[in-house]
Amino acid sequence: MSRAFVFPGQGAQTIGMGRALAAAYPAAQAVFDEVDAALGESLSALIWEGEAEALTLTANAQPALMATSIAAMRALEAEGFSVGDAAFVAGHSLGEYSALCAAGSLSLSDTARLLRLRGAAMQSAVPVGVGAMAAVLGLDFAAATAVAEAAAQGQVCQAANDNDPSQVVISGHKEAVERATVLAKEAGAKRAVMLPVSAPFHCALMQPAADAMAAALADVAIAAPVVPLVANVRAQAVSDPDVIRQLLVEQVTGSVRWRESVAWMAGQGVDEIWEIGAGKALSGMIRRIAKDVTCRTVGTPEDIAALKG
Repeated sequence: MSRAFVFPGQGAQTIGMGRALAAAYPAAQAVFDEVDAALGESLSALIWEGEAEALTLTANAQPALMATSIAAMRALEAEGFSVGDAAFVAGHSLGEYSALCAAGSLSLSDTARLLRLRGAAMQSAVPVGVGAMAAVLGLDFAAATAVAEAAAQGQVCQAANDNDPSQVVISGHKEAVERATVLAKEAGAKRAVMLPVSAPFHCALMQPAADAMAAALADVAIAAPVVPLVANVRAQAVSDPDVIRQLLVEQVTGSVRWRESVAWMAGQGVDEIWEIGAGKALSGMIRRIAKDVTCRTVGTPEDIAALKG
């Protein structure tokens, strides 16, 4: 049995996530305490008792999802499971930071601060209303990329997330993305829907945020992860800290190559993937990419009890 641990990205956040883990495991509570201290505010109070609208703000959602994932990882470790038992770690967009933290490449406090900065920088890179994202269902990556290129017409319009064989997210200028939804349907997409996001992530419009992350990451210690990271922008394993640092910058404007990343891990013999943290979105994608891979979600004490089974 070859296992990988994967970590979710934005959109998985819910009020109350991680609370049961913190109540059941002191090591999980300690994660939320350390993140609160690193940010100089009670993010945990927002996660557990706040308004969904505030939690959804990019600058809050990113460190909150990471904290929940690392709390789940610490709870697993308390039960004798280790990230060192995995062949690889990977994460979807911000989840790449969670994966690096879980694998000992980034400290928890640094990860929290980086994600707070990343979220704020991504939010401020493009004025509200200028950019947009849309999910295209029923076209493969090549077809969706062709649609995006045709819709650009001098504006930015890119295939941002290659999520699974039937789901690609397009990002860029709002007018171009709206044109892409029309062209996608004409090209045979089952659906093409605008997404309720606050900024056009993973496209060239995010360059100011990439510049901000390059400056921030230059001052942060990055160690080699205890197991290799399957990086979003390369869809293959990396362990060199300098390469990881560069890829985290490229990731802000680059495509999340999730379909290829999962297929690559399956090709390396991974037959079991554990989704660590909030939600089950990645597991759904993984089942559509690699049907022979077993998926497990680890976000609650009950999930961990089932693993011990």
